[in-house]
Amino acid sequence: MRVHLFFPEVGSLKGKRAELNRVKALLRERLHVSVAEVAHQDSWQRSTLAVAIAARSVTLAEHTVDTIQRALDGRFPQGVRLEYRLASWEDLESLG
Repeated sequence: MRVHLFFPEVGSLKGKRAELNRVKALLRERLHVSVAEVAHQDSWQRSTLAVAIAARSVTLAEHTVDTIQRALDGRFPQGVRLEYRLASWEDLESLG
């Protein structure tokens, strides 16, 4: 999953990183997903996160995606854009 965030109220990289650390902690600790910033590290109003979800079923993975969307919508009322793709282990093996 890619999560595109916009920080309109933040005026510095330090402010963005503080807010981003809170978001990453929320995702890691509450939703038990892996997360890393993958783009816009030097921009103080934008960020793109990569989020990896491991689940035992498609239903659980989709539930986690919905939970992430709701959690981020609540934190960023100006909007969050998510892109995601569900892949099975077999899908991933065929890429290698």
